[in-house]
Amino acid sequence: MAKKPAKTNAIREVEAAGIPFSYRTFETEGAPSGVEVAQMLGEEPERVFKTLVTEGKTGEHYVFMIPVAEELDLKKAAQAVGEKAITMLRARDLLPLTGYVHGGCSPVGMKRAFRTVIDETAQLFDAVLYSGGRIGCQLETSPDALAQLIGAEYADLTV
Repeated sequence: MAKKPAKTNAIREVEAAGIPFSYRTFETEGAPSGVEVAQMLGEEPERVFKTLVTEGKTGEHYVFMIPVAEELDLKKAAQAVGEKAITMLRARDLLPLTGYVHGGCSPVGMKRAFRTVIDETAQLFDAVLYSGGRIGCQLETSPDALAQLIGAEYADLTV
């Protein structure tokens, strides 16, 4: 059994919402890639999702969740949120905007809510894993419960 993680904003919000969840922790040096996280947890990369924060041409920020081994298609992502174009947020801007660090950014519990889109492949699984709000902690919930909690929608987002 994984040791109980220190509570993060993401864990607090999932608990407060009453969503059934589990957490998985792992020890690591630095911020491993999402594929490395999936390997450490013994999970298929298709079921482990990374959280990407972007900025649209309008200046609005958006969050996209895609499987860790995949690449975000910026054109599909922009189309999903009605923007002409989007760019990835610089790593140094992540903490001030979201309250999370690179490698530990959860779609749950950010400083403020951003429009979020989850890759449609999440719907293929009973449960998906995503950052629990710090490096070394992953939460596991049903994708629909996650989407309902954060007001997310589904779309085709990968290359």
